[in-house]
Formats: sequence, C-alpha cells, structure tokens
Amino acid sequence: MEQGKLIPNLFRTEFSKIVSVLCNTFGISNIQLAEDIASDTFLVASETWSLKGIPQNPKAWLYAVAKNKTKDYLKRKTLFSSKIAPSLSSEKDVAYNEEIDIDLSEKNIEDSLLKMLFTVCNPVLSTEAQISLALRVLCGFGIEEIANALLSSKSTINKRLQRAKNNYKKHNIQLALPEAKELTQRQNNVLTIIYLLFNEGYYSATTEKNIKKYLCLEAMRLLYLFLNHYNTAEANALMALFCFHASRFEAREDELGSPVLYEDQDKSKWNQELILKGEDYLHKSASGNAVSKYHLEASIAFWHTQSKDEQTKWEKILQLYNHLLQIEYSPIAALNRTYALSRANGKEHAIKEALKIDLKDNPLYHSLLAELYKGIDQTKELEHLKIALSLVKTDSEREMLEVRLEKVIETLRN
Repeated sequence: MEQGKLIPNLFRTEFSKIVSVLCNTFGISNIQLAEDIASDTFLVASETWSLKGIPQNPKAWLYAVAKNKTKDYLKRKTLFSSKIAPSLSSEKDVAYNEEIDIDLSEKNIEDSLLKMLFTVCNPVLSTEAQISLALRVLCGFGIEEIANALLSSKSTINKRLQRAKNNYKKHNIQLALPEAKELTQRQNNVLTIIYLLFNEGYYSATTEKNIKKYLCLEAMRLLYLFLNHYNTAEANALMALFCFHASRFEAREDELGSPVLYEDQDKSKWNQELILKGEDYLHKSASGNAVSKYHLEASIAFWHTQSKDEQTKWEKILQLYNHLLQIEYSPIAALNRTYALSRANGKEHAIKEALKIDLKDNPLYHSLLAELYKGIDQTKELEHLKIALSLVKTDSEREMLEVRLEKVIETLRN
C-alpha cells in the first residue's frame, strides 16, 4: 500500500491502541500527553517514511517509536513532575523509572482498549462528549473529521473534548473496568454510545458517504471488542442489528450518493454474508429472558432483509414496532411503524396514525406522508413533497424529492 493511504489507515487503527496503552500506564488524567505522543509518532512516520521508504513491519516501527518518545518525555524531569507525578499519587502507585515498560503486547492493547471504552462511556460526561471522545480516542478520527461527522465546528469539538478531559481530573476518574455492582449500568451506557455512534453514520442525512461507512464500521469494531469480554444478550442483539443494517448499506444509495427508497433497492446488492452473521447473533441474543429495544430493532431489521411473503413480513414488522413503542416510545419509531402499517393494513389507516405524530419539522415525516397520499390524494401528496423539500439539508435528498415532485406535477397536468 502506498504511503499516502497507509499512514491514514494506520492512524485509524493504531492511534487508539497507543493512546489507550499510555493512559493505562500513566492514568487517564494524562490523556492529552498520550495523544501528543501518539500524534508525534505518526508525524515522525510521515517524515521518515517519505525519505527512507515504508519499513517492513510498519506497526512494530510505530510501537518502537512510541515507546522511545514516551521514555524521552519521562526523562524530562520538569514535564514528568508537572504532568505525570502529581496525578500518579491519586491514580497509580508508579514511581519514575527510566526503564519503565510500555507494554504494547496484543493482550495489553486489548485490555487497555476495553478499559478505555468503559472510561470514555463514563456517565459523568455528557452524551455528546462521550461520542466525541469515542471518535477521537477509540476510532482515531481527527478533529475536523469529528466536526464533519457530528455537524459541528472544530472549535466546538475541541472545547467539548477539553471539558471532558477536565472532568476526568475533577471527578478523579481512573482507567479501569467497572466494579461488579456498577457493571450492568455501565454496560448499558457503553452499548448506548456504540448504538448512537452507529446511528450517526447509518441515519445521517448530511454526513459524507465515506465517513458514514467509517462510523458504522468503527461502532461494529468497538462492539466486537465488548462482546469478546461481555457476551450479553443485549450486546448480541445490537450486533445483529448492525449486521442487518450494514448488509443493505450499498443498496441505500445510488452511484451519485442519492438515497434509494427501501422498495426501490436492488436486492442483489444486499450482503448475504452479513445477513447470515446477523441471524447468528440474533440467535445468540435469545439466551436471556429480557427483551430489550435492541432485540426488537434487530428483529425488525431482520424482516427487512427478507424478500418472500410480503404480507407476512409487514405484519411481523408491524407487531414488532407495536412492542417497541410500548417499551420505549420515540416519534421516529412511530413514523417508521406507519409505513409498516400501510404495507400491512393499507394507506388510509396509516395516514390517520401518521397525522397523530409530532414531527412536523422533519423532512422524513412529510416525505412519508407524500408517499402515503400517493394514489389517494395528489394535492396532499404535492403539498407534503413541497414541505419536505423546504426542510431537507442535502443536495442528494433535494434532487430525489424534486424528481418525485416533478412526476406529481406532470400527472396533475395530464
């Protein structure tokens, strides 16, 4: 692989490992120092490799440089005293030692990453801060990439990350796995953040396509790490959901990046391997007694991957949405239910239910209503398409709605 692609790819995978190991060694309060060392390591790689070529084992080269840079930092007594020694007394009983071991073994890397996952998802931080930190520290996203993914500015993201790091010091947070009494609550929080991270990629109407994929893949990678240590029913259900959604990723957009409605998707583009993996995880999730929202959403996503017996499919999806709304109501879930209702029981029934939902400022709401009115009331269809068009944020969505609008206008003319 050429250097122009290799270094960004390695940054994505190795930055988080180096930062996590250094924080595991020196404490989470020194996360900025860990990030600086990791960033400097990649800067040296970029400069050296451009002159001398790519080493035979790039990862081992990076780890060696990271170790040396860490020891260089530690040898500077003033930096050690001001940034590390004061916090070590409250976090770890580690004395300064020039021969201190920076353990970048595979086992310690995974252990450090798991601790970092729980620490990033600590509920003392806001949800926005947890997601931003997850993207930065666990997924290796740059500040500009995070800003683009979360529709924010670099300044806002930098401030959010700094506040989060200050909170670690304020609350004396340690890089560690939660105690047994906290485990259930903390597991739920970790799964929630991973779920939101995936949704940022999968449902984003404004994020650039490549970033969407990265977000989804990184969420799946973090969940896989979690599952290796906590093989819970909820985590398996969430992985099943991710697999089913990811299986239709390529079919959801055309070559130009425009969204493709579910009924218009090319089923040959559905990834059958991911569907089978999703079914396997869904089967594993049935081991417990509780039915979480992840179980229900995964089951809904499973039925969306099935193309036979349409009536049965939509009846099953409708029943699952009914159950989902009972345990955790959300307007978006209610909106999605109305589409299933239209396919199972007819558009007239679905329109009555859709009009009860409070999503008047959401373009998807009006786009769906336009679809429901199609063939029933062209005036209403036209009205809701125009409202949806006024609310969308991306050119691709706008173009799709304009095509739909033009078809309705042409029909009315004739």
